[in-house]
Order: sequence, then C-alpha cells, then structure tokens
Amino acid sequence: MNRFFFIAGCIAALAAVALGAFAAHGLAETLVVERLEVFRTGVTYQFYHAFALIITALVAYVLPQRWVNISGWLFLGGIVLFSGSLYALALREWIGFPVNWLGPVTPIGGLLFICGWGTLAWAAFPEKQNNEIGEEG
Repeated sequence: MNRFFFIAGCIAALAAVALGAFAAHGLAETLVVERLEVFRTGVTYQFYHAFALIITALVAYVLPQRWVNISGWLFLGGIVLFSGSLYALALREWIGFPVNWLGPVTPIGGLLFICGWGTLAWAAFPEKQNNEIGEEG
C-alpha cells in the first residue's frame, strides 16, 4: 500500500502541474474570472493532497498501517470528489451535460480531506500503536 500511495501522490502532483498550466495558458482567456478561480482552487487542493499522499506513504513505515492506509484512501477520495467536482463545475459549458448536481459533492470531498488528516493524526497516538502491535503479535 505504501508504494501505491506514493505513486498515486506523484501522479496527482503531475496532474496538478499539468492542470495548473492548462488553467494559466489555456483557460485564462476563455473562462470568466470566477470559474478560473474555482478551477485553480481544485488545482491547489489537489497539490496539497498529492503531497499528503506522498507523506502518507512515507509515514506508513513508522506508524500503524491500518490507520495510515485509511488516511491515504480518504485523501485520494478527497482529490477525486473535491478537486474533480471543482474542475467539472468550472468547465461545465465545455463538458456538454449538466454538472450542477456536483455542487453538493464538493463539500463531501472536503470532508474526506479533513477526515484524512484526522485519521493520520490518530495513527500517531502511541496507545494506537501499542494496541495494533498487540493485536498483530
């Protein structure tokens, strides 16, 4: 799982660079400012959480796997739901079908980010490590 989250984080960061460049050079002239800012917010949060995935992969070597893995999945889900919905909403005219229903999806992705950070912190509590070591041993 460590390798998976590391690779996912690298791919998410790569995509964020490409999407950021697309926003700066391809969308700046075509989108209204408000929609361009929505797109850029998606890129920013994708970048933050790409790094979170990489950190998760590295932290998994020193903290209990179960909780670290859960946080990785939450970060990945947050990227898809939060950033993905913002991209779709910003580009709604280009997509060709209604995406307004995605508006309520964005906060769910944000909640996944929050839960991911909370779960990663939870994994660091020493009593969690002792309980899981005892369960495995």
